[in-house]
Amino acid sequence: MGKEMLGEFELLVLLAALRLGGDAAYAVAIADEIEARTGRAAQRSAVYVTLQRLEERGLLISRLGSPSPERGGKARRLVRVEPAGIAAVTATRAALQNMWRGLSPAVGEGR
Repeated sequence: MGKEMLGEFELLVLLAALRLGGDAAYAVAIADEIEARTGRAAQRSAVYVTLQRLEERGLLISRLGSPSPERGGKARRLVRVEPAGIAAVTATRAALQNMWRGLSPAVGEGR
């Protein structure tokens, strides 16, 4: 898939999914993880749309989990980041690090 760059929210969603793992990564948990780690409120609807877009691009896959009694027998849609998604996260991190390199004086670091 080449060196695909991710948007900021796409990156946050993929990182949260990676942290949670395939058995615990679903939209609500991903939104909660983003908020807990960044302090940024993540709208569930935005997470759902982003997950769908990332799946269409082949960066993750989804499957229905087991029905759960606390959800009235409704199954969660679990997601797993695919190798292409990991490659996109890695490429995005490298690009951001390259852009950041040398900016410490300009952004007030090192004072």
